[in-house]
Amino acid sequence: MSAMSSAPSEIVSAAVLVIGDEILSGRTKDKNIGYIADYLTAIGIDLKEVRVVSDDEDAIVAALNALRNKYSYVFTTGGIGPTHDDITADCIAKAFGVSIDYHPRAVEILKERMAKIGGELNEARLRMARIPKGAELVANKVSGAPGFWIGNVIVMAGVPSIMQAMLDEVAPKLKTGTKLLSETIRADAKEGDVGTELGAVAKAHPEAIIGSYPFFDEKLGPNTNIVVRSRDAEKLAQAKVAVEEMLVQVKAQVSRN
Repeated sequence: MSAMSSAPSEIVSAAVLVIGDEILSGRTKDKNIGYIADYLTAIGIDLKEVRVVSDDEDAIVAALNALRNKYSYVFTTGGIGPTHDDITADCIAKAFGVSIDYHPRAVEILKERMAKIGGELNEARLRMARIPKGAELVANKVSGAPGFWIGNVIVMAGVPSIMQAMLDEVAPKLKTGTKLLSETIRADAKEGDVGTELGAVAKAHPEAIIGSYPFFDEKLGPNTNIVVRSRDAEKLAQAKVAVEEMLVQVKAQVSRN
């Protein structure tokens, strides 16, 4: 994957807006959030917020307007299919204050797709060619029906394979910032044993982001991974050394007790 570079020190932020009653009801398990988070981190975009909303016009418009005014990009998933409750495109048109109509190229793409698979381009399928005025199409190499990009909002399908293909399409055009570097340290200690000392290390290294993540080791029992992140390689290295030194001291103290 590749993307457009921006100023080295610039932070490019993003939010994900997941749309669909099926997610909130539990009928469909979301598989897109983690994928998008990993993808954006890898190209230097910080995912700052995720919201999940129902297929409700007011909720979608309100969430979209809040997020697009706060972050560099908003990625939406879901609600651009052929059924009556696929209202994402209409809601985005309303949020931007623009009209929505059949996009000639989108109609052409759907016609080509139907001819290829032997389907009928009926009224329901034509709904997927309705695009807000001023939006650019996002190609869908999996099933044809395109997503779209308007302002700083990228609208993608909810089906994971299609969403992933659409993300690949837009990635080279995205502005990116300095990548967040990361180091993981296996503590071989319980999270509660290192919590206070880890807080002191984090306070002493404000240019690093330090987090602890407990897990269960089959041999040692409760254990902890400590993850150190920073955009500055030197600051990252310094914080990592501080964490490692702290762990030596804490484990020595625990063993004495």
